[in-house]
Amino acid sequence: MPVNDLRDWIDRIDALGQVRRVAGAGCDEDIGAITDLYMERVGRPALLFDEIPGYPPGFRVLANVTTAPERIAAALDIPQGLSLRAMVEHCRRFHGALPGIKPRVVDSGPLLENVATGGDVDMLRFPTPKWHEDDGGRYLGTGCAVVMQDPDSDWINVGCYRVAVHDRNTLGIMITGGKQGRLIMEKYWGRNEACPVAVSFGHDPLIYLMAGLHAASGVCEYDVAGGIRGEPVDVVRGEVTNLPLPATAEIAVEGHIPPGRFEPEGPFGEWTGYYAGGREKQPVIEVASLMYRDDPIILGTPPRRPPSDDTYISSFLGSSAIWEQMEAAGVPGIQGVWNHEGCGSQMFITVAIEQMYQGHSKQAAMAAAGTYAGSYLNKMIVVVDDDIDPTDADAVLWAMCTRVDPDSDLDIVRNAWSSPLDPMSYPADRRNLNKRMLIDACRPWNQRDTFPKVAEASPALKERIRKRWPELCDL
Repeated sequence: MPVNDLRDWIDRIDALGQVRRVAGAGCDEDIGAITDLYMERVGRPALLFDEIPGYPPGFRVLANVTTAPERIAAALDIPQGLSLRAMVEHCRRFHGALPGIKPRVVDSGPLLENVATGGDVDMLRFPTPKWHEDDGGRYLGTGCAVVMQDPDSDWINVGCYRVAVHDRNTLGIMITGGKQGRLIMEKYWGRNEACPVAVSFGHDPLIYLMAGLHAASGVCEYDVAGGIRGEPVDVVRGEVTNLPLPATAEIAVEGHIPPGRFEPEGPFGEWTGYYAGGREKQPVIEVASLMYRDDPIILGTPPRRPPSDDTYISSFLGSSAIWEQMEAAGVPGIQGVWNHEGCGSQMFITVAIEQMYQGHSKQAAMAAAGTYAGSYLNKMIVVVDDDIDPTDADAVLWAMCTRVDPDSDLDIVRNAWSSPLDPMSYPADRRNLNKRMLIDACRPWNQRDTFPKVAEASPALKERIRKRWPELCDL
């Protein structure tokens, strides 16, 4: 059965032993630091904070949400127990092959249990953590879903961008240049209009995951979520903007992002692992309507030095998107793709191929660098042979050290799409650009028959031994 809401998902992962409850942790240091400690090792349980000092019992924060394969599988309706590589293959169907199901508009839902407008809006009533000790504010929006409509069509875009709390009715929003939400916002600004926006801050984690899907322009993430669920996502229309919000969301707002109004925002510990970007003026959301459930839960997925909530899930969704986009560009023989979680799930991408012709490996590297999903703030793309599992960092490093000639197998791409979050980006006048390396770590095509044989048991021998010694080879 599809997950109904965040609470249903918590119950399901609790049954897997994947929830730890914490009472009495404060917003200033405790919640953020405890979450940081848990993110240091993939697989630790999710954290549900309650009885937060200064806030009513029942006003909760969920963190360390998608840092284990079991919880990602539960959110994406993927079978439990698969290898990382197999999970990526399952995720490929989310990028066009799976028929989308449009959301279902309903008249009411739990989100509307409490509604405030105008002077009654108070964003300070929620236990919003200071996620990192040097952050420049509190961030309600980390695992959020930012909803906008393209002014030239009926396309509804759902993205995930960081959202800070400035005061009772003002939020800050930071969207990197080139992202779909930024392009939509700037369309409104180009007409001297404020951009309508709605934001959900707690929902079925599938909505959060779809908000970071790298979906193509014109594709609504609600539709993809419906296809995964096998039934539509129930949404309510906002009274102010008419934008659709999940009917079972925990907390949501509506408002507008006006042109010309910018407020200081940041610094914020980002997914690159640094307080990158500093404190700068960013757009704001002027909140006109606030909705929330009784005993609401904030969905917190703060980034940090990788791996983190933000980067670990991106390993699966980003890798599957790159795979699909490379095949759509005509690259054959792809056996696997992995965005390494320890490198921010953007900066180090490995593609495994079955070499089929001379130049195939170089073509694969360039194609990966040119995909929408692989081009943003990437630093290295490594192409390996199909005997290398791209999710195995040790195997990838071994291939790089034994199958690369630095003189002929490395290429540098300049003036590529980056971000102010990149601590090695160009000076201020070119701060959205970077350089990246393409590494061909495949056996040379003209030595494929003479290259030294790998010193390990053959797959056939391994299989015979597993069958002969099952008590020793439970692998």
